[in-house]
Amino acid sequence: MRIALIADTFPPLRTSGAVQLRDLSREFVRQGHALTVMLPSADLDQPWAIEDMDGVQLLRLRAPKTKDIGYVRRTLNEFVMPFAMLRNLRNSPLAQQRWDGVVWYAPSIFHGPLANALKKSSNCKGYLIIRDIFPEWAADMGLMGRGLPYRVFKAVANYQYSVADTIGVQTPGNLTYFNDWATGAGRQLEVLQNWLAHAPETSCTIDLAKTALAGRKVFVYAGNMGVAQGMGVLLDLAERLRDRADIGFLFVGRGSDTQSLAADAKARGLSNVAFHDEIHPDEIPGLYTQCHVGLVALDPRHKTHNIPGKFLTYMQSGLPVLASINPGNDLVGLIEGERVGRVCADHSADTLQRLAEALLQDLAVDTEFAARCKALSARLFSPEAVVKQLTAALVR
Repeated sequence: MRIALIADTFPPLRTSGAVQLRDLSREFVRQGHALTVMLPSADLDQPWAIEDMDGVQLLRLRAPKTKDIGYVRRTLNEFVMPFAMLRNLRNSPLAQQRWDGVVWYAPSIFHGPLANALKKSSNCKGYLIIRDIFPEWAADMGLMGRGLPYRVFKAVANYQYSVADTIGVQTPGNLTYFNDWATGAGRQLEVLQNWLAHAPETSCTIDLAKTALAGRKVFVYAGNMGVAQGMGVLLDLAERLRDRADIGFLFVGRGSDTQSLAADAKARGLSNVAFHDEIHPDEIPGLYTQCHVGLVALDPRHKTHNIPGKFLTYMQSGLPVLASINPGNDLVGLIEGERVGRVCADHSADTLQRLAEALLQDLAVDTEFAARCKALSARLFSPEAVVKQLTAALVR
């Protein structure tokens, strides 16, 4: 099949979404499909640029900047983005290309116009991969009210949903959100698990043996540190365990809360905590071989279900998890049912401390933790299964 994949994140960006889409793209090619990834680019001095990455055709289309800018400007540029991409696509060598299917990835909620144009010109089906139900999660978190801005974003999201023939959500708990959408003629709603390709172990620029955490049982958090994660509880946990000379906490990544979290740890005098800038995704396995437990945090105000990309990387590396997440999240049942760590949903540092200490005791006697984690990764989070599910939906 000749497939167009629309996204707004891809390497060289180091986000979990960029890594996921890189792995998905490689798997499409491995299974014999011709894939073109369409990406907005604010850095181009020409309307378009075509690259090749491991047999994947990358079509970068000039569009306004939407990353690392102010909220108002970003919002306006997001609205313009799909129309700028479509205009520049029509000036590219792929202007007349016909597609057998269109896949696009949310976030962002703004890809609808471009996806719709590609579907109509090729008379093909479209599959929307939803990893982020916006603006619902932002309203649940109190980051926006349910006034005019919310209604505008909701209308944009609903338009994007209307373009899709199939929507794939990441957990069963999110299916109910789209029940009304699924009543439309010809529409299919399904669970599309997250995915992560096998990553060979390589060297890592972080050497814990040369840090203050040397010799400790290290709890690691690698990923975005923003308002959606509610990571203050992890520092509360570190503070409660500060007298345990055998335990340390490592935070690796970037995000809106990174500097404030590091400053807070310093103000509390937490010598058992270390922060490090984000590293290349290929270094993550080498980092995890030096650690003992992976940390997951989600703000308790979330009402949608989410399986963070970092959870997949922990499982793939055989690293059990300690998680503080929102009540009712499907991840609770997954962690407990698969026996791959400990999880709490009350956002209590006291509970988290109890679970952390219990998990370390479990690790001392249960030698099958790593095997269970890796088995879960292989069974549920395979790019091979995801590509087969996507292509099946596009010809259904």
